[in-house]
Amino acid sequence: MGLLDGKVCIVTGAGRGIGRDHALALASRGARVVVNDPGVAVDGKGGDSAPAEQVVDEIKAAGGQAVANFADVSDWKQAGALVQQAWDEWGQLDVLLNNAGILRDRIIWKMTEDDWDAVMGVHMKGTYSCTHHAVVRWRDTFKQTDRPVNGRIINTVSGAMFGSVGQSNYGAAKAGIMGFTLGVALEVAPMGITCNAIRPGGQTRMSASIPSTGAIAQMRAARSGEEPEKDENAPATFGSELATYLASDAAAWISGQLLMIRGDRLELDRGWHAERVLTHRGGKPWTAEDLVAGMPKLVGTGPVGLIEFLGH
Repeated sequence: MGLLDGKVCIVTGAGRGIGRDHALALASRGARVVVNDPGVAVDGKGGDSAPAEQVVDEIKAAGGQAVANFADVSDWKQAGALVQQAWDEWGQLDVLLNNAGILRDRIIWKMTEDDWDAVMGVHMKGTYSCTHHAVVRWRDTFKQTDRPVNGRIINTVSGAMFGSVGQSNYGAAKAGIMGFTLGVALEVAPMGITCNAIRPGGQTRMSASIPSTGAIAQMRAARSGEEPEKDENAPATFGSELATYLASDAAAWISGQLLMIRGDRLELDRGWHAERVLTHRGGKPWTAEDLVAGMPKLVGTGPVGLIEFLGH
C-alpha cells in the first residue's frame, strides 16, 4: 500500500527538473497526478507540450495514472481550468503542489518591467491563482459535508528569498510566496487543509541558466570570496521526498512551515522574527542621534544575503 494511495495531486511546472521529480515521486506512492507544464523556456517564452506528455508517459509506464495539462498558471482562467481538470478526470483533488517558475536574472539597474512582471506572474500570481481555485472547491465540499477535507497545499520557495545577486525579482517573489503561505495556512486550517512551503533545489535547467560569467557572477564571487563553480556532488534535484510526506495523511498536523531536505539534512527555516533586541539605557525612547551609535551594535555592518544564510 502506497503512502498516497487514492490521492489526486496537481503538480505545476512538472515537465522538467524538480517538478518532474515531484510528479514521479507522488505517483510512485500511489497518487494520480495532473502533470502541468506549458513547456516554456527558462525565461518563460515559447511553449511545448512534449515535457508534460513525457512525464505522463513515464508515470503510466511505471503503472501509475496521470494526465497532462499545459496551462499557464499566471493566467487566471487557465489556472481555474487546471484545477477543474482534476475533478473532471478523477472527481476530486487532494494535493496542490505549486512548483512552476521561471527566471529573468538581471542586476537591478538592467532589470526591465517585463522581467519583473513575468517572474511575479508565474511565481506569485500562479501560486495564488491555483491555490484560490483549489480552496474554493474544497470550501464548497467542507460546507456541504461539514467534515474536514484533508487538503494539502505545498508551495515552492528558494534561498534567494534571503537575498541573491541578480535575483531581486525572483527573491521577492519567493519571499512573497512565504508570506502567502503563512496567511493561507491560518485561513484554511478550520477546513482541515494544510499549507506549507518547501525549499527544494539541485542541478536543474534553471540552476544551469544562472550566469557563471559577467557582472552578476563577479558580484556573487565577491560576496562569497570564491569563483563560481558547479557543485559536481550536488544531487540532480532534492525535495521530492519531503513533498511526498507533506502530501500524505501523516502530515495533517503540520502547517504554516518552511522546510528543506537534502540528503541526511532536514531543516526548519524561520525568518522575519526578532533575532536581537537592544534597549536604550534608562528606558528612554531612541532618537535618530542615539541610533548613530546604537544601530551598529544591533545589526552589525553590511547587508546579509543568501551566501551568508547558507553558511558559505
